[in-house]
Order: sequence, then C-alpha cells, then structure tokens
Amino acid sequence: MEMAPIAAWTLVDECPIPNDIAPLMVGDERPVAAYKTFRDSAVFTTKRLIVRDSQGITGKKVEMYSLPYSSINMWSTENAGTLDFNAEVELWTRAGHIKIKLGKGVDVRKIDNLIGWAVLNG
Repeated sequence: MEMAPIAAWTLVDECPIPNDIAPLMVGDERPVAAYKTFRDSAVFTTKRLIVRDSQGITGKKVEMYSLPYSSINMWSTENAGTLDFNAEVELWTRAGHIKIKLGKGVDVRKIDNLIGWAVLNG
C-alpha cells in the first residue's frame, strides 16, 4: 500500500536567496540555496527546509512550512528519465511522507547532496 504524501511541492529552478528570509533565521542558521516554486520559494538553510507558499489572488496570504533536517528519517532521489521529465525527491519524516518534484532546471544530485550534508552532519 502506497502512502499518500502529507505535502507535495515542486521546485522549478534555482534562484537567488530571497532578502526577506533573514528574519526567519535563528541562532547561527544561514541560508544555503533557494529554489523558485510555482507560487513562491523554498530555501535550504543549515538547519531546515523552509517552503513559502503565497496564496490568494494578491499573494498577501503566505503559508510557511518549516522542515527541520533532524526530522528526516530517510530520503530518496530519482533523476528524470527519457519520458519522465521531472526528477523527484521523497522524504520520510516524523510527520509523514513528503514528495518534492524537481523541474528540468534543478540539479537532483545537488539537492541529494544538500539533504545528505544537512541530515548526516546535524
């Protein structure tokens, strides 16, 4: 029986780290890489993955997801194939299963390396 993900995000392309992410950092936390999503951005920091999801017509309502790397129990990555254009990352966490699709402009091995570095050094 396949478990449905509790969250599913798509990272479209790597982008500059948003300037307004600084107030969310705690202690010695710092942003490492950022990716454009369909409606906003996802930022990998030294301690967690932060996904911002702008909602509504004006985009003024913003939902924030914060996934500490310490909650990741296992992950898998799958590169894009000939007929399947999206690469994919799956995270199994204490909260549940999370699926992240990666657009053609996103390097799946860089994401794999970021998660590995964060989880194994955390």
